[in-house]
Amino acid sequence: MKKKFTDKLWLFAALTLIAALAGCSSSDASSSENPEEIRLDYAYYSPTSLVLKEFGWAEEEFEEDGIEVSWTLSHGSNKALEFLNSDSVDFGSSAGAAALMSKANGAPIKGVYIASKPEWTALVKNKDSDIESVQDLKGKKVAATLGTDPYIFLLRALSEEGLSQEDVEIVNLQHSDGATTLNNDGVDAWAGLDPHMARLEVESGAELFYRNPDFNTYSFLNVREEFAEAHPEHVNRVIKVYEKARAWIQENPDEAAEILMREAGIDKEVAVKQLERNDFSNPVPGADHRESVIEAGKILQETEAVKENTDVEQLTDELIDSSYAEDVIESAN
Repeated sequence: MKKKFTDKLWLFAALTLIAALAGCSSSDASSSENPEEIRLDYAYYSPTSLVLKEFGWAEEEFEEDGIEVSWTLSHGSNKALEFLNSDSVDFGSSAGAAALMSKANGAPIKGVYIASKPEWTALVKNKDSDIESVQDLKGKKVAATLGTDPYIFLLRALSEEGLSQEDVEIVNLQHSDGATTLNNDGVDAWAGLDPHMARLEVESGAELFYRNPDFNTYSFLNVREEFAEAHPEHVNRVIKVYEKARAWIQENPDEAAEILMREAGIDKEVAVKQLERNDFSNPVPGADHRESVIEAGKILQETEAVKENTDVEQLTDELIDSSYAEDVIESAN
């Protein structure tokens, strides 16, 4: 009787192990399958994404696999990160600092590629304004889009000049609305974003009264962690077509400006000005990008946009993953 019971136990254990292994095998197979769709964002502040969308290179890359490619317009880093966090896109374009703030709030994302180093934000005033410096903003209304690089740029500029966000009234407006409100004298200054910033310079003579390219964090391509874990080879393939677009912009700046002009509905002069403020030379996330994001994170921590007990350096390391871009770019060279 005891032997029969023991035999049954062994049989049960064996069947359980077989079932578990089958389950693992099924899971592994599932994770290696192609996704039905790859969802990308595009943004007027990300010329690389506009070129990629224009030529359909992502669609070509995945056509033979039967994978659909869809596009969603992001009006700012905050929108791109909202789309990522809500599983509305798989890849989203944002500033590095904005991605860090989203990561600090629990967004499961990784920054895997650098589309460009832009000077895409500065503090802007109307041409007839008497504002001359950041100090002159004390007690004034400043438009900015919360959770984006222009907002973080504003905080860093204030801190650099010994002021804080309590010294100004920050009016939370999406980028295009901030430009319109400044132009209509609804605010005293605006933490601008291209191409809206360049458009105001050209069309109304608006002035960038405070500029600091090093306070602009880089243009990151972010991916949902779940997608990257399930489809790492597809992350590489998306980066490959982004690389194609980046190289094309460098070789064809005038044509790239034409694409930006059409997509964003701006004049050619505005598009050229925006593109001139982008450096497309360093696509692999590295030490410079990490340092830039960390410095921005410290300001966010000081202003309580990120919790005081957050380890900013560790969070940055969790956000930035250079392995995908390294694989793609090293194998191409």
